[in-house]
Amino acid sequence: MSNTDYDVVIIGGGPAGMTAGLYASRANLKTMLLEKAIMGGQMMTTTTIENWPGYPGGIGGPELMMRFQEHCVEFGLETDSGTVEKIIDNGTTKTVVIDDKEITCKTIIVATGAIPSKLGIEGEETLVGKGVSYCATCDGAFFRNVPIAVIGGGDTAVEEALFLTRFASKVTLVHRRDQLRATKILQDRALANDKIEVAWNSVVDGFESDTSGLTGAILKDTKTGETRKIELQGMFVAVGVTPTTEFIRDLVDVTEDGYIKAGEDTQTSVPGIFSAGDNRTTVLRQVSTAVGDGAVAAVMAEKYIDELGYQE
Repeated sequence: MSNTDYDVVIIGGGPAGMTAGLYASRANLKTMLLEKAIMGGQMMTTTTIENWPGYPGGIGGPELMMRFQEHCVEFGLETDSGTVEKIIDNGTTKTVVIDDKEITCKTIIVATGAIPSKLGIEGEETLVGKGVSYCATCDGAFFRNVPIAVIGGGDTAVEEALFLTRFASKVTLVHRRDQLRATKILQDRALANDKIEVAWNSVVDGFESDTSGLTGAILKDTKTGETRKIELQGMFVAVGVTPTTEFIRDLVDVTEDGYIKAGEDTQTSVPGIFSAGDNRTTVLRQVSTAVGDGAVAAVMAEKYIDELGYQE
């Protein structure tokens, strides 16, 4: 028998974290969910989610996350706010250091997600959901038969540009250099696509908008400094994503980019610590995959506790 505060501590209150909380609480595990900001994660800034099953016509991100939270609390999930500073592995128990206190537990589920890199241009934040997006899979279908732009030159940017040609009338791929960084096969596909035009040696220098949202962008030539305007109604920023894993990178195995190395069973390199959602190595980062990860992580945490034979 181990004297701990909780069976499971979940770090992160997005779709993965709340699903893990639901499953763990429903399994009669004493569970605490820690969220440093607001429950719901990035979904709280998502206007409409069209690809969540069961909601034809879509559902607002905040509304869906509120339903998630209500469902979790129904089964006794405890929640608290604060920033996790570090995790200490004591073997069969773990210690979570959060702000000015410590919480001991048997298992930890890290569900802190990942943050898309921003351009850092004035007006960008106010146009999120009104033309500016960081996820083509999430929002591409909202931009049918209108001109859009994708910012970036790596695999993700080129893949998103190709994907968006299914909807947009034209896709301008804006890249700061004169050569794409994407793999050769992706470059060939993009350059051969009649709907894609590449703006070489270009960066976004400003936005144009009206009451309905984004209407255009000002591009600046990185060599000459000259600027020009392009008309568009959508802009997809694909210049990188940063997983929120700083507090645990010295404890579990991570990739060069900081993603936690965890397979489909969500188990990390440290027994009793699991990773769910966008912060782990995975091929797709969506609400549905985060939910799946959260469910798996909770079940694996329960199994881990059972196998050690000290579940209370």
